[in-house]
Amino acid sequence: MNISDSSSEDPRQLVIETVAKLPHLPGVYRYFDAQDQVLYVGKARDLKKRVSSYFLKTVSSPRIAMMVEKIVRLETTITRSEAEALILENNLIKALKPRYNILFRDDKSYPYLKITSEKTPRMMYYRGAIDKKHQYFGPFPSGWAVKESMQILQKVFLLRSCEDSVFANRTRPCLLYQINRCSAPCVNLIASDDYQNDVTNAADFLRGRQLDVIQALEKKMTALATDLKFEQAAAVRNQMSALSKVLHQQSMETAGDIDIDIIAVIVEGGRACVNLAMIRGGRHLGDRAYFPTHVDHVQLTAEDSIEVEVLSAFLAQHYVDQFIPSTLVINVELDAPDLMLALAEQCGHRIHLSFQPQEQRRIWLEMAIKGCRLALARMLSEQGSQQARTRALVTALELDVPDIEQLRVECFDISHTQGEATQASCVVFHHHAMQSSEYRRFNIKDITPGDDYAAMRQVLFRRYEKFADPGLSNEQVMPDIVLIDGGKGQVEVARQIFVELGLDTSLIVGVAKGEGRKVGLETLVFVDGRAEKELGKESAALMLIAQIRDEAHRFAITGMRAKRDKARQASQLEDIEGIGPKRRQRLLSRFGGLKGVSDASVEDLASVEGISRQLAEEIYKRLR
Repeated sequence: MNISDSSSEDPRQLVIETVAKLPHLPGVYRYFDAQDQVLYVGKARDLKKRVSSYFLKTVSSPRIAMMVEKIVRLETTITRSEAEALILENNLIKALKPRYNILFRDDKSYPYLKITSEKTPRMMYYRGAIDKKHQYFGPFPSGWAVKESMQILQKVFLLRSCEDSVFANRTRPCLLYQINRCSAPCVNLIASDDYQNDVTNAADFLRGRQLDVIQALEKKMTALATDLKFEQAAAVRNQMSALSKVLHQQSMETAGDIDIDIIAVIVEGGRACVNLAMIRGGRHLGDRAYFPTHVDHVQLTAEDSIEVEVLSAFLAQHYVDQFIPSTLVINVELDAPDLMLALAEQCGHRIHLSFQPQEQRRIWLEMAIKGCRLALARMLSEQGSQQARTRALVTALELDVPDIEQLRVECFDISHTQGEATQASCVVFHHHAMQSSEYRRFNIKDITPGDDYAAMRQVLFRRYEKFADPGLSNEQVMPDIVLIDGGKGQVEVARQIFVELGLDTSLIVGVAKGEGRKVGLETLVFVDGRAEKELGKESAALMLIAQIRDEAHRFAITGMRAKRDKARQASQLEDIEGIGPKRRQRLLSRFGGLKGVSDASVEDLASVEGISRQLAEEIYKRLR
């Protein structure tokens, strides 16, 4: 159902009339403001009752009342059940990011430890969609947790972790073999069957079957000793000893072959924290803290607390496209049968909620609660410090910003190597923090190499030309400050571009480097008649400006180096007579990149299709 604006009728009245006509059915509703921006997405068992509650004379929160005043359009979608409505609601929340919903940041996917299904399986760090072809273990709460598990598998089971291109072209064992971290299947120093047994034991270890693994190794050691194969028996004994040592060093006691998520919710100081700890195969893999936004916009029902609303939002948004273990241990009593039914339908198995756990699970939950409190206290402390820095910047630059939370700064920098691979960066500071998802790089073309002024002119025109045409900028936000890394020359270029586009030149602030390029000695340059400013090294505002400027420089230089190295990698091979696109691709694919080609012997190079012995010798000579 879609209620559109009408020039002949009051939009607000249209919304009221539509609410009266809503059916008593489950579904999802969406509120929009006069700019057609989504304000809120909600689900309901009974659309009419739920939506009508927003338009009563009194609502539970001043912020909700403020939202209701902004509603000029309403959309609804009928669903077959409340469970179906919940899935649709959270898909829409993730896609639309409404201002008045509790929002959890959509992090990158969780990492896994992957064991491939090749003839000689490899273990590797993996992030992305999983399939049935290979074995995946996790998910893990962090990349560090994956790498720690990989180190265990290297110490105990000596599994390979090298790239396939490296593995296929080894002629002697690598350093990992020398330090007893790999059994060197690449050069057949371990029998194929023995390596497969190690892979099986490693997989069982990751599934929490540590006792089964030790028993299997003990049985194998006894059999080898009986057959008088004492050296092989000693190797298995060493493997058992390493495994026992690892299990002894585990800081978290294992609790059988189980997968559990431990979830703690704490709300203090107007902010909420959700701490998620992951138990996989009975091993505690670590935890991760989440800080939802818009918590103060929640409209509570009579029977629910803010903790319940935050927990419900987390379960729905986090698990809508993630692995769901069969047991969730929580610190808040939650009665949400429709939510659990929807999640169970999605994952294909029943989900048990436990909020009064015993024994080891109680210890895990207490740890998660403690971690949650510490993370929230740290965040609140940092938030206060960040807000103070932002306020100092607004004061120092004499800005008229009604809400410092919304202060937006964009900073530009140019980077190149003696004119080669010129790139410009644009980084964004907003909501008291750097917003890496909004960073942009610009390839600079058709200028004289090394002309920084021309490069700055090009990037500023490309970034802000859309604001000269209001029809093109309806989804763009003009910053409150445009920082230019440079002095009067760069600032003058920026002024010319803003005048050409009809934009407010008072937004431009240049950051001229001080003597010795030391932080704290910078001078701020303006174009609107204000005198230059030296805030001094004790200024919180200057420290924030320096942080933003340095981030723009870092982002520009890393992009430039990647662009330069890519161009040089291609050109080094292209410069060799007889190496065309196909042969270059074969070489890079076989050896995993230019470094692998450089390290290859003449014999290895000549083994590549299309590479003669003479050409291999020329490649070897040129890349040395």
